[in-house]
Amino acid sequence: MARIYYDGDANLELLKGKTIAIIGYGSQGHAHSQNLKESGCDVIVGLYRGSKSWQRAERSGLRVGTVEEVAKEAQIVVMLVPDQTQREVYYSSVEKGISPGKMLMFAHGFNIHYSQIIPPSDIDVTMVAPKCPGYMLRRLYSEGSGAPALFAIHQDASGSAREIVLAYAKGIGCTRAGVLETTFAEETETDLFGEQTILCGGVTSLIKAGFETLVEAGYQPEVAYFECLHELKLIVDLIYQGGLGWMRHSVSNTAEYGDYTRGPRVINDRVRDEMRQILSEIQDGTFAREWILENRAGCPSFNALRRREAAHQIEEVGRKLREMMPWLKG
Repeated sequence: MARIYYDGDANLELLKGKTIAIIGYGSQGHAHSQNLKESGCDVIVGLYRGSKSWQRAERSGLRVGTVEEVAKEAQIVVMLVPDQTQREVYYSSVEKGISPGKMLMFAHGFNIHYSQIIPPSDIDVTMVAPKCPGYMLRRLYSEGSGAPALFAIHQDASGSAREIVLAYAKGIGCTRAGVLETTFAEETETDLFGEQTILCGGVTSLIKAGFETLVEAGYQPEVAYFECLHELKLIVDLIYQGGLGWMRHSVSNTAEYGDYTRGPRVINDRVRDEMRQILSEIQDGTFAREWILENRAGCPSFNALRRREAAHQIEEVGRKLREMMPWLKG
């Protein structure tokens, strides 16, 4: 079993006297900075001049400066801008403020693992990756609990990177739930694999395939929506609460039998072979190169895919049905 680290394994005092620069104030940036501030840390947010987030961060009681300014001032610089912009932000602004003895931290390993950012050898390079969106990280912290996280050490120039990273994880509330040590490679590759084959790509494709199959067979789109999309939350919540066993205990015997006997016909050996191929493309950098080039070209394929998916019948049907369910907005 992997070791899980909790509050007692981390010392917040190690962050005293250190300024932490949070680069970006989006989903993760706002949560990390506010949680750290409430943990008693010295936090400064780095943004470009004219950013819409500048005043929002200041209204939350945070100091704000340009990315270049805060990178020079801080001892710990945390890259929380989107993956596709990190390289540009680092080399245009952050790199100028990086000096020996500092720590460069990430919440996802993409840019380090795929060598989009190559830091100098005389700094610590680390990661703390909460396993939830930023809004949930902030909410859980505010409620007195926390979200689990992964942490990793890519470079330990100071000899104390591990202790500082655990202190940081405590500062954002993650050691309340537990943090697990990993590597940049493992975090990046498993994260991309999960997103592509299950959490985003796999689930959405399965939902659409089921919806389309029922509609093509003559069933009402509204009924197909309820059966293939709406009820998914019930099942996922049961799995989240108690694993596959609790979900199977909670549904009917008919549903459970169908799970055992028909599920493997949908997710069969051909699907597993495709999963292995997708994993291989993640491991050898094929996906990373494709995504990097897509961004450099201005995202033409990405934007076309967005438009196509937004026009799918399931989205139109869903909008109408959700209007009948005002509780979803609460």
